[in-house]
Amino acid sequence: MAGFQQPVGRPVQTFAVSEEKNRQLREAMAALGIREEDLEERFVRSSGAGGQHVNKTATCVWLRHRHSGIEVKCMRDRSQSVNRFLARRELVERLAAQAGQVTPRGAEQEKLRRQKAKRRQKARRKYVAPIGEPHDQQ
Repeated sequence: MAGFQQPVGRPVQTFAVSEEKNRQLREAMAALGIREEDLEERFVRSSGAGGQHVNKTATCVWLRHRHSGIEVKCMRDRSQSVNRFLARRELVERLAAQAGQVTPRGAEQEKLRRQKAKRRQKARRKYVAPIGEPHDQQ
């Protein structure tokens, strides 16, 4: 294979999720300029549900982006590999939000904010009489 070069630095990470999700994470990290070398990763014991398995294994992932100082701690799943994936995805989302990009969570929060404002307006129109008009008296 002529022209093939081995990547410099850490090898490309793959996690215990679908190949599509792994690819999307790699693309998002590349778009924001996040390299594996920029991440400090530690594993600690999780807490909560999971019983003996959680108490004996270090499945909680603590991730820190060295350049921005953002830290993420993930212990949603009993699998360390899945938690590694989820921690990176959370870190990418936080860095994207910090850079002013629209994130899925930010879009959802904006949608809820608009819905609440619309409900508030509708309630005001329904229960508050327009200025200058007296309330109905019976």
